[in-house]
Amino acid sequence: MLEAFRTIDPLTAVGVVVATAATDAVYVMFSSAVAARKRVPAATWSSVWYLLSSFAVISYTQNWVYVGFAAAGSWLGAFASMTFLRGRP
Repeated sequence: MLEAFRTIDPLTAVGVVVATAATDAVYVMFSSAVAARKRVPAATWSSVWYLLSSFAVISYTQNWVYVGFAAAGSWLGAFASMTFLRGRP
């Protein structure tokens, strides 16, 4: 178990955080577009969402410890997105 922590690549860990933050931010924008019933923006956000999620999945499947970084990025992305949407009318 400890070996998994020793093999963490810091650059990959940062990449996972950024990718999952971006993925969740895009998911929030997708949900907002769906709630507003805007088809083209919803479809666009959906396609970007799937493109971004592939990096995180590929990265952390080689080492389960990256799941923690993915969770952190997910939280950051959703929080930042909701903060941005909260300020909009």
